[in-house]
Amino acid sequence: MNDEELIYKEESYAIIGGCFNVYRDKGCGFFEPVYQECMEIEFEHLKLPAVPKPTLELSYRGRVLQRKYEPDFICHGKIIPELKAVSELTDEHRAQVLNYPNAAGFQRGLLGNCGQYPGLQYERIVNTRRPRAQRSKTEQ
Repeated sequence: MNDEELIYKEESYAIIGGCFNVYRDKGCGFFEPVYQECMEIEFEHLKLPAVPKPTLELSYRGRVLQRKYEPDFICHGKIIPELKAVSELTDEHRAQVLNYPNAAGFQRGLLGNCGQYPGLQYERIVNTRRPRAQRSKTEQ
């Protein structure tokens, strides 16, 4: 097994399972906010701890930036799933999902794409950068 498989395996599996449930019900073709709202309901149904649209502070050279990051969710207090509704995932999407965990000091990001037919596309993203000591405002 590689390191990616070992990081929060059960939690990641539950989150991805929720994404599959939403995709099975809604299919592809909706905008991201529809899937976001469905996932919020699905996480409640699964009793999966999730904070929707948390605000993450960013800093540069020790100064907090005015611009904030808002990932779709923080789940289990340590995983950032990001939902897309695009025909194909790109490296820009992967970079975005890698930046969220890096900004929050987390190791795991998940990328789910509900815009691809005939099924959900998903990827597990591992942050291998040195963790930062930042937290979301909702967790402080």
